[in-house]
Amino acid sequence: MDTIVLKFGGSSVADNEKLKIVAKKIIDLYEKHHNIVVVVSAQGKTTDKLILEAKEISEKAEDRELDVLLSTGEQISTAKLSILLNKLGYPSISLTGWQAGICTNNTNQNAIIECIDTSRIKKELEKGKIVIVAGFQGINENLDITTLGRGGSDTTAVAIASALNAKNCYIFSDVDGVYTTDPNILENAKKLSALSYEEMIALSSEGAKVLHNRCIEIGEKFKVPIITKSTFNNKSGTVISDIIEENTIKSIVKKDVSRISIVGNGIIRNIESIKVILDKIEKNKLEMLEFSVSESKISITFKNQVTDEILKEIHEDLRITQ
Repeated sequence: MDTIVLKFGGSSVADNEKLKIVAKKIIDLYEKHHNIVVVVSAQGKTTDKLILEAKEISEKAEDRELDVLLSTGEQISTAKLSILLNKLGYPSISLTGWQAGICTNNTNQNAIIECIDTSRIKKELEKGKIVIVAGFQGINENLDITTLGRGGSDTTAVAIASALNAKNCYIFSDVDGVYTTDPNILENAKKLSALSYEEMIALSSEGAKVLHNRCIEIGEKFKVPIITKSTFNNKSGTVISDIIEENTIKSIVKKDVSRISIVGNGIIRNIESIKVILDKIEKNKLEMLEFSVSESKISITFKNQVTDEILKEIHEDLRITQ
């Protein structure tokens, strides 16, 4: 029986109604005879709320105590989801990060996973249970709770998937994949069916918020296919794997107001596309401060603000498609 890992972000588990949507997705996959491990984030803005409450008590709260506090958000989500699945007749158990065997270094707020003892997870899977793990957290050599920092639940999910040799790791959120550019800026942005790990790392480093770098790096190291999908529809998502396509531009990202990046494997050899970009810069009389080209990314920093209209023009001129 295949094992698959599903991760649901904070917007997906924000309230009890959304938890019901998540439960249905889990049940649908469980009934297809998969071993299911679920990783969840804290509900909605819970983590931000806990940080604010801690600051109201002390501006210099100890990092160790902050980790103890912040880890509770994910524990609430796991328990609620397990309660719901059990009520619906599907055997489930919630595990904290340390109960799931996630061991980290001694860094608070931004700990790194060093190993995962999967024995408890496997034991529960053998009983036919859906295992729900609290993301974002682990335990160090002193048996202290640690948290993994930004994107920590994504990192938890992919790390568990690699430790279990899972078939796939699904990352569910409120977006249904990775697009050629921000669909909130350009209506004609196209969803990409596939990206390489290298391309996704390049996108994430430039501000694309679908996945965090650390989880992609783990996926690449252990060859775990990562599939980004929406919790709220059944559309196909984007598969991130070790596929390689030469000289294909995949996406354009605007970071802050003065930097754009164009991502695609082999872009350094795509002379025509580089020429198109330079021509567009000259036509719009944009003053460059930096122009750098790597194997999979062109990054340009400008002296002044880059408008959404210029982003749209470059997107159209490059004819970016999936």
